[in-house]
Amino acid sequence: QVQLVESGGGLVQAGDSLRLSCAASGRINRYTMGWFRQAPGKEREFVVAISWSGNTNYDDSVKGRFTIARDNAKAMIYLQMNSLKPEDTAVYSCAASRQWNSGGSRLAEYDSWGQGTQVTVSS
Repeated sequence: QVQLVESGGGLVQAGDSLRLSCAASGRINRYTMGWFRQAPGKEREFVVAISWSGNTNYDDSVKGRFTIARDNAKAMIYLQMNSLKPEDTAVYSCAASRQWNSGGSRLAEYDSWGQGTQVTVSS
């Protein structure tokens, strides 16, 4: 297991950008790392994942706007969010998995989670 801490959330206007960071307490070289989000009144949903070898899988709702990156040496993952929309408003959480089943999109495959960081996008 690995402890994860997110940062970088905030309040922005539609069309703005944010960069989220996730710091891990241990090595993540062999982990799939993912970002999920949960909006008020909704279930947690998949955003994007990156395998330990660098393969990526984006949800259609963020494809072309969000970019995931990882720095194994620093035990960090990032989520660059551009062209933000009000519907992107949610608590964003990073997670770690030892699997790449379903391109990292399956919630149950993750066994380590951060507390999340709030992203609010106003109209």
